[in-house]
Amino acid sequence: MFDGIYFEFPKLVFVIFFFIACASLCKMRLPSIYFPHTASFMKNTASKSKLLFFLKWLSIVMFVMALMSPVKDEPYELEPKDGYEMALVLDASGSMKARGFDMTSPLSTRFDVVKEIVSDFIEKRKNDNIGLIVFGAYSFIASPLTYDENILKGIVKELHIGMAGEKTALYESLAQGVNLLKMSESKSKVIILLTDGYNAPENNFPLDVALDMVKKEKIKVYPIGIGGPNEYNRNVLVQIAQESGGQAFGAANAGELEEVYKRIDELEKSEIKNETFSYLQYYYIYPLFIGFLSLMFYVYMRNKIGASE
Repeated sequence: MFDGIYFEFPKLVFVIFFFIACASLCKMRLPSIYFPHTASFMKNTASKSKLLFFLKWLSIVMFVMALMSPVKDEPYELEPKDGYEMALVLDASGSMKARGFDMTSPLSTRFDVVKEIVSDFIEKRKNDNIGLIVFGAYSFIASPLTYDENILKGIVKELHIGMAGEKTALYESLAQGVNLLKMSESKSKVIILLTDGYNAPENNFPLDVALDMVKKEKIKVYPIGIGGPNEYNRNVLVQIAQESGGQAFGAANAGELEEVYKRIDELEKSEIKNETFSYLQYYYIYPLFIGFLSLMFYVYMRNKIGASE
């Protein structure tokens, strides 16, 4: 009930000591001048009442507590409104079945390792609006842009090899990534294109068209080739990176791929973070109300006891 409540002016607690000192040192003398028997009357009646004593000090303590201003912080966080718009384009073609990419888990496929590393990357990019593209023989949007990392990680977990066909529609997937980002008004758009193969000859989507789309939308592309040096088209990945202002990477194993995503994370830091605000909830009204009631009851009982005597 009182969790998180603190006093805004805690040093005012010393005011209570002022009242304690005054109760001992500042005896009421004026009434004895005009009414000589008042002191003995007070001594024999009101001053002996434990109830009056309690009410008086309850009033004092409550008024001092109200002055100390009990408050509670109510923090709330705004949803990120701006940041990077990012498309993660993942190769799910048949070649991703290859094992041995992660020596600590030799039975895991390349795609298993990629999903794990990409999930970790998503978790780090809390301020970015991220979407997912999966491609094989064709490409599709697995997730539209969202800030919800849990949804994204859940979708990544459900991805599997061959869900978009066995071939590699590399250029088409790049264009699909542009389509995902082009509706955004953000000035910071990034595509991370991961593949372990060459563009399939059966896929006729021209590289030049994909690159024109990238440049028109001013999207920076970070291509990543995984596997051996001859397993993916490094020259094409370098061309895509150079023409978009990005950087091409290669990763022969899981450790290198993890380092690549760390490198990209450092290169593309979000500019705007979530903003956290604190709303102060004041509770001084409660001790003030109790103190006022105690004072009123004190006055009433004092008069009543006095009258009865």
